[in-house]
Amino acid sequence: MAMNRIQFQASLSLPQFIELYGTEQKCEVALEQARWPDGFRCPRCEGKEYGLIIGRRHKRYQCRSCRHQATLTAGTILEATKLPLTTWFLAFYLVGQAKTGISSLALRRHLGVNYRTAWLLQNKIMQAMKERDGAYVLRGRVQVDDAYLGGERCGGKPGRGSENKVPVVAAVSVDEAGHPRYIKLATVPTFSFAAIADWAQDSLAIGCEVISDGLACFRAVAEVGCFHHPVVVKGRHPNELPEFRWINTVLSNLKTSFSGSFHALRFEKYADRYLGAFSYRFNRRFNLAAMTERVVHAICSCQARPERLLRCAEFAT
Repeated sequence: MAMNRIQFQASLSLPQFIELYGTEQKCEVALEQARWPDGFRCPRCEGKEYGLIIGRRHKRYQCRSCRHQATLTAGTILEATKLPLTTWFLAFYLVGQAKTGISSLALRRHLGVNYRTAWLLQNKIMQAMKERDGAYVLRGRVQVDDAYLGGERCGGKPGRGSENKVPVVAAVSVDEAGHPRYIKLATVPTFSFAAIADWAQDSLAIGCEVISDGLACFRAVAEVGCFHHPVVVKGRHPNELPEFRWINTVLSNLKTSFSGSFHALRFEKYADRYLGAFSYRFNRRFNLAAMTERVVHAICSCQARPERLLRCAEFAT
């Protein structure tokens, strides 16, 4: 079997990470470059001229035009943090590099913080990943499938109709050679025509060629300008369905990731956040060496998210 170049590509090793982000000063430089690549911009008036106020834990910038003061972390998901930036950057590295994800408990052990802090760091990073990835849509040829994910309930129904599982729409775009490119994973209220139309509006580009099974609700993709090609799968084994090879592979990897890394996952409450983090890593798998840098950019583009919001079910979904 030929070597998979994506799986065997060189990544960012731990010694390389320490060399790049091993000190507070190096982390500050990386964060400043990610947040203001063209130089400081005042969050209030967009002014470029500033003065530095030294003597605090993090540098404070004061705009010369409006006198507004700002820090590197203010207005981002790092706002009001009391942790060193080196701890945050190590969390970026660990969450970003873990192909199957990393639990809060494992993150706690690596970072040397308590469990609540590790949970908060992980969920803030996953929220930033989710929001960053949510801005993109799939194009070209797209395989779509429905799934039910979540923990088993003793005595309950398996699969579709289960009382303890969340309905999820999974989609993967493939190139002309049939290789997977990007994925979108999202929960839906139910597999109805209206719900799939709303999902397609946010997730698919106009003109997509969508391949799905015979589930009637997927006809809704045609309502938003996509071409729909249903394939009848009744009575056929998944191995007999080359049209759905990659979407089945993605769902299999997703389930393996959750079962192998998270043993007490409140999927019904935080599903979109975990799905968003999985999609973010998958969609950037072509350049693992740049993963930490890209996570930093995602962090800078995500607004402040205090713990009370992260733990709110309405916000999480």
